[in-house]
Amino acid sequence: MPVDEGLALYAAAVAAGSLGLPLLEVGTYCGRSTVLLADAARACGVTAITVDHHRGSEEQQPGWEYHDAEVVDPELGLMDTLPTFRRTLHRAGLEDHVIAVVGRSPQVAAVWGGQVGFVFVDGGHTDEHANADYEGWAPHLAQGGLLLIHDVFPDPVDEFTGQAPYRVYLRALASGAFTEVSATGSLRVLRRTGAGI
Repeated sequence: MPVDEGLALYAAAVAAGSLGLPLLEVGTYCGRSTVLLADAARACGVTAITVDHHRGSEEQQPGWEYHDAEVVDPELGLMDTLPTFRRTLHRAGLEDHVIAVVGRSPQVAAVWGGQVGFVFVDGGHTDEHANADYEGWAPHLAQGGLLLIHDVFPDPVDEFTGQAPYRVYLRALASGAFTEVSATGSLRVLRRTGAGI
């Protein structure tokens, strides 16, 4: 995540924290953005919640551009970013401000019982995964809460990395339930201003 997007993410998290509800992130990976959310949560007296299966998205699998062999479990031969994520939080001194939920986003969203003031969608970049994250978590977003979508690239050249998030962004706007607040690089910030998804 570029610095300008990280700063915009942090500012949005602080703004949403004023609702007194948890800040939720879908797609944790190794925790870089979680550090920003956890610091915002600490400043606002709320909790950051991360949801990730820690097996990596499509583009992080072997043979793909963003694969990192250092986060492959040597015994299982599968991606496992959870240990790296936990080290990241520990080094940042933010473990007490984060609840890490290890699981697939749609499954967790289906059993989630409360509202959140902030949803940061940064999980899988296929239409299936991006839509499932949106459909699962947008209903839990409180009125006035912020929906952030990362890796929004309108150019069809970016088909794999950003077209699905772009389509979710357009869907959210078309729903009438969200109003755009800002755009910084590939990060879009929307506010819930109506019902539905």
